[in-house]
Amino acid sequence: MLHIVACIKQVPDTKIIKMNPKTNTMDRASAPAILNPYDEHAVEEAVRIRERYGGTVSVLTMGPPPAVKAIKKCIAIGADEGYMISDRKFAGADTLATSYALTKALEKISQIKPVDLVICGKMTIDGDTGQVGPGIARRLDIPPLTSVKKVEEVNKQDGYVIVHRKIEDGHEVIQSSLPCLLSVEKEINEVPYASFPNMLKATRYDPHIWSVDDLEDVDIKQLGLKGSPTIVAKVWAPPKPEGGKVLEGNPAEKVEQLISVLLERKELFEGRGRA
Repeated sequence: MLHIVACIKQVPDTKIIKMNPKTNTMDRASAPAILNPYDEHAVEEAVRIRERYGGTVSVLTMGPPPAVKAIKKCIAIGADEGYMISDRKFAGADTLATSYALTKALEKISQIKPVDLVICGKMTIDGDTGQVGPGIARRLDIPPLTSVKKVEEVNKQDGYVIVHRKIEDGHEVIQSSLPCLLSVEKEINEVPYASFPNMLKATRYDPHIWSVDDLEDVDIKQLGLKGSPTIVAKVWAPPKPEGGKVLEGNPAEKVEQLISVLLERKELFEGRGRA
């Protein structure tokens, strides 16, 4: 039977979150925690693949105890099982340390039931790096297929998957061997409202929670802050854009003003190019 694991993350709602004017960092307490939107589509796609081909959908996350809510959200979407790794030793992880920790958890899940397909959201809205999915694929030594906007076929018997990848000037169709990892775009599907049975199941569901000690062959130096070479030297809020110019007068006068503004912009950019 096909086994799909969707890697997810609980993030602050960036539509509401505020910046601390003194520290120039995100005030995470100012916004509610939600399931990362890209990951929501990843879970929905995993459920759709299961509905087409049969199998099991598991979700995996790393985070503090409140992240259980994100797993319950995935169960409401239609996932079968949820796994969470939670330990103070994971705290402060950048994308490198996060991909390492999730890889170790995936290896443990594979011992329970072999994993055929890993699905991640394209990126998280609190980091916007898109590095964790490919990082997991590299550590597991499986093909990473990024920017996936359609899953055309999954064939476990013959060991391949066919997907459509979004590229700058269109899309490309790729066939890859299984197991592999997909990072998906939001446009891959629409997430419907959860059914009442799934909502009820989510309310009662208790995920599998593992600490560092529950994982095997873990190098502590690659976890949390110790395993995070990324350094954020400075964070600041971008300046507010200047207001536009209002053109006045009759149509002919407005055209003259517009041409004048465009010529000024042209001279400005040409000057920067020569500099």
